[in-house]
Amino acid sequence: MNNFLFYAAAFSLALGTLIVAHELGHFLVARWAGVKVLRFSVGFGQSVWSKRLGNDRTEWSIGIFPLGGYVKMLDEREGEVSPEELHRSFNRQSVWRRMAIVVAGPLANLILAVFLYWGVFWYGTEELQPLLGPPVASSPAAAAGFVNGERVLKVAGDQVQTWQEVRWVLLRRAVDQDSIELEVINSKNEIAIRRLDVSQVREKGLDSDTFEKLGLRFYQPHIPPVIGKLTPEGSAAMAGLHVGDEIVLINQHPVSSWSEVVQQVRASPGVALAFAVTRANQQLFIEVTPALVEEGGQQIGRIGAAVMSMGVETRNQVMITVHYSLIPALGKAINETWDKTHFTLVMIKKMFTGDVSLKNISGPVTIADYAGQSARLGIDHYLKFMALISISLAVLNLLPIPILDGGHLLYYVAEVIRRKPLSERSIEMGQKIGLVLMVMLMVCSFYNDINRLISG
Repeated sequence: MNNFLFYAAAFSLALGTLIVAHELGHFLVARWAGVKVLRFSVGFGQSVWSKRLGNDRTEWSIGIFPLGGYVKMLDEREGEVSPEELHRSFNRQSVWRRMAIVVAGPLANLILAVFLYWGVFWYGTEELQPLLGPPVASSPAAAAGFVNGERVLKVAGDQVQTWQEVRWVLLRRAVDQDSIELEVINSKNEIAIRRLDVSQVREKGLDSDTFEKLGLRFYQPHIPPVIGKLTPEGSAAMAGLHVGDEIVLINQHPVSSWSEVVQQVRASPGVALAFAVTRANQQLFIEVTPALVEEGGQQIGRIGAAVMSMGVETRNQVMITVHYSLIPALGKAINETWDKTHFTLVMIKKMFTGDVSLKNISGPVTIADYAGQSARLGIDHYLKFMALISISLAVLNLLPIPILDGGHLLYYVAEVIRRKPLSERSIEMGQKIGLVLMVMLMVCSFYNDINRLISG
């Protein structure tokens, strides 16, 4: 239950921030254009809280359904407007001002993404170095010849510093390439080129499991299986394990590293495991039953134990701190936002053409899961997750689908070309088409969420 509440809180905070930023963009430009704003709402449906503020007595409201928001402006098409306020009506503004008001929402999300990335890059973030572990047998990575301990220098000609950059560049290139070259270096400083086949993985859908499907794994340094921390209500503590215990056997099988402990525990939810541990030069036998928990749509085992902090030498071997000074951090943030915006557009285009599977569409369940996971990794990962979702929200709203901001822009472009507004009937038909498309998109996203939960 605590895990669910944490993930729900992380999701709500992220979504609320993005919605406020989006609607604030509409609100501020509307005020700049002289349009009267009647209501600023975060969420839809019946209001659970509201307050009127400012000279215009704008109603600031929180709706009962939080998945969205809106800014309601004075408009003759939606109600009677007094003669003295006609000049402040949205429909009386020039087409260029109306376009500016509409585009301001998505633009605010892109600006927010830049600021989030800027803060992360300026403050600095500790990342995993691009080190490769042993590839999965019979996988594309194994066929490419990757070797345990190799460090990735370049992906498709792009230099990379971190494991996350390897993942991002590889994913971006996999959208339209069947094979990708990775330049690697081993412990003997020998450089090699590995060609990775990504064609089959792309056909199955590019998602968070893409690396596992490719057989690429992060390098696992040797960390002794010594318990460094216990959760009081966890299975390990309840069974009698202590901080400082070294695990030597699980079900009579020798254990030499912490990763082996994690692998065995995760694979055994609800199954009793016989632990042999060394404590004060004595060997003790303790039975521990991992609790069954949900993570990423999968049922795994967890005992509430963490490894003893890795030594400085081991940590320096696998971690790197990425930090930029103020101005270069801004440049990096702008490039990152543009890069991910372009990638999102390319993915959408390829979904429409059938080159990329619709399985890549995620709904609120998957997004909430990612929100919780990123929050657990640290504030820097959570802010980067928020930036990515903010970009996705901006791009989605700019699609030329009626009822979205992009659909309204489409109407206004047509108005500029025709030199007169579209008929009410044309707009009404467009709204109905847009609603059908959005319902289809929501059904697809929820189906993918449910399918991920069932299939893992």
